[in-house]
Amino acid sequence: MRGRWAGILVSVLCATVAWGGAASDGDKAWQEARDVVKQIQARYEKTKDLQADFVQTTKIEGFERPVTSSGRVYIKKPGRLRWDYLDPATEQIYVMQDDVKVYVPEHKQVLVGKLTQMAASSAPLELLQGAGKLDESFDIQPTTGKERGTGGIRLITLLPKDKEHESTRNLQRIVVEVFPKTYFLRTVSLHEISGNVATFEFSALKPNQGLGNEVFDFKAPPDVEVVKAPVLNGP
Repeated sequence: MRGRWAGILVSVLCATVAWGGAASDGDKAWQEARDVVKQIQARYEKTKDLQADFVQTTKIEGFERPVTSSGRVYIKKPGRLRWDYLDPATEQIYVMQDDVKVYVPEHKQVLVGKLTQMAASSAPLELLQGAGKLDESFDIQPTTGKERGTGGIRLITLLPKDKEHESTRNLQRIVVEVFPKTYFLRTVSLHEISGNVATFEFSALKPNQGLGNEVFDFKAPPDVEVVKAPVLNGP
């Protein structure tokens, strides 16, 4: 669950956002949504690298208590990311273009494979690399209801276009909230068809810090077993 949601989330974080909806000029909600999308696009076009802390809260259908974990994410255009879970257990996910490595220190094992072939990644590769347009994979619309984000800014909903893609087969929608003024992503909520909801909340964002490639280069300790990841066909 953790790595699967991480892949989708970082794809959204790295995306060059574009507007994919249509509406009349008199529709205030759609106009607000268009404005938010333009601001997101402008912000992330100027972002060469990004570091942020995150808290992930996953509500699983049928279970009363949500599962919470936290960590830190590092992103560098094009196509580099490092996603570290730090609590309650350590897990590190490294991506370089189509190559992905998942390191679990507790198991002394690193799983290696291709992002496009691993269902656990659940990320459209072109978005993860920051080369694609968000509207190529999602229809974008204003979130329904009266709820708004911090500062009263309109929430945005992303609807997957390709229902058969491995990354979006069980995904119903993504709801995005931004920080006021900066328009960096503040929260991202991923809603599954099953009713499960994974929400990521970001803090301590540090853009354009000049992150070196060494942050994203994984070197396996000598006692770690390297295992080739199977090609997964299901969630």
